Amino acid sequence: MSQEVIAREAIKHALKALRKRHLLEEGAHAPAFIAISGPIASQGSEWKEKAENLELELQQCYKAQSRLSEQLVVEVAESRALKALLQEKEEGITNLQSELTQTRDECSQLQADLEEKIKALELLVSENHQLKTELEEMTNKAKNAEAENKMLVDRWMLQKMQDAERLNEANAIYEEMVDRLKASGLEKLAQQQVDGVVRRNEDGAEFFMESTIPSICKHRINAHEGGCASILFEYNSGKLVSGGQDRTIKMWDTNTGSLSHTLYGCLGSVLDLTITHDNRSVIAASSSNNLYVWDVSSGRVRHTLTGHADKVCAVDVSKVSSRHVLSAAYDRTIKVWDLNKGYCINTIICHSNCNALCFSMDGQTICSGHVDGNLRLWDIQTGKLLSEVAAHSLAITSISLSRNGNVVLTSGRDNKHNLFDMRSLEVCGTLRASGNRVASNWSRSCISPDDNYVAAGSADGSISIWSISKADIVSTLWEHTSPVLCCSWSGLGKPLASADRNGIICTWT
Repeated sequence: MSQEVIAREAIKHALKALRKRHLLEEGAHAPAFIAISGPIASQGSEWKEKAENLELELQQCYKAQSRLSEQLVVEVAESRALKALLQEKEEGITNLQSELTQTRDECSQLQADLEEKIKALELLVSENHQLKTELEEMTNKAKNAEAENKMLVDRWMLQKMQDAERLNEANAIYEEMVDRLKASGLEKLAQQQVDGVVRRNEDGAEFFMESTIPSICKHRINAHEGGCASILFEYNSGKLVSGGQDRTIKMWDTNTGSLSHTLYGCLGSVLDLTITHDNRSVIAASSSNNLYVWDVSSGRVRHTLTGHADKVCAVDVSKVSSRHVLSAAYDRTIKVWDLNKGYCINTIICHSNCNALCFSMDGQTICSGHVDGNLRLWDIQTGKLLSEVAAHSLAITSISLSRNGNVVLTSGRDNKHNLFDMRSLEVCGTLRASGNRVASNWSRSCISPDDNYVAAGSADGSISIWSISKADIVSTLWEHTSPVLCCSWSGLGKPLASADRNGIICTWT
């Protein structure tokens, strides 16, 4: 039977019960009604009033019965709704129980997997400990092997250096003999072909051109982007070589002011330049911690000399042969290189960073100027410090050797230009000017080929020229609009070249 039929039957049953109860109540009141019927007749209106009241109560009873019936219907409907809700809840509980069972199964499976993973992890940890122990053993063996290898390499390098020194000595003797043979035959020819006034120096062993005091800017060249820090002339030539922050080396014809050649391959800014005496190779010191050697004829890099740990700021080639090169870097070392072999043959550790250096005339002594203001002389074979003098109160920026090799010019950040006797390291002259201020730690000054004049650039863009004999300024040149970083005098006596921080090169006649 459906719930609706059940509800209807319940309602009918309830109505029958109420009717039966009413009949029973009427039967129960019948004797009382008979008993009091007599007094009713006598009492008359009183009983009638009571009967009316009882009838009213009976009506109220029927109304209450009707309300109860309606309440019963409502409760039956609510019961049906509650039963439906109960069924839904029971279905939900059944679903949740099935999900709970499934989740428990998954949890059991995951727990089993976790136990397997833990066992595998424990196995990996044990293997890791074993591998770590083996690694420590191998590391110790590698360290021992590296130490032995280093010792063997040091011994091998020492042997190679000794062999190289012996070979260098033999080559030097051979070159000296060849130079003497050549000099004996070419000395008279050189005297005849020199164009200009030829005078002997105090030893009477060298010839040089008489220099003229420049006054006119012949060419103004936009040479390098970012600045030009180094320039020099080829030997016995009017060609100018320049290096700048654009990582290029350029060669200029000073007669026309035109670019004749460009050398590429440098990986940093060019801080200093030198050229071999046969004009075949150009060597550049670079901020990339390396030196670069170009073959001028082919324009290709012949050597890249590596070994410095900081930027290389100075370089020079031996005046005796084109084989040995000096370099100084901001790692407080000076290195001697063999260009024929392309590697370092000696390293000198300095007390202070070296800003400038040069070879002596005999190629056996190194002159170096340092940040602490001291001028130092070193023995090239042993690397020992031969002599030292406090040349400037601030950093030395430039070193230039006179043509006869007896005087060395130093320039410093104290805005002084001092001349020292190479034999005694005594000051033989001090040059200064009120407006001449050294522009950087690598500002290069120069001595004229006849050893009569000194040229130095200034931070205000001017170039001062002093007479060495009179120790006073003979000319001041104005053309640059930014600090002048370097000056170089042609070995032919003219022109003078200067370069500034904007990369402008001026040639003066």
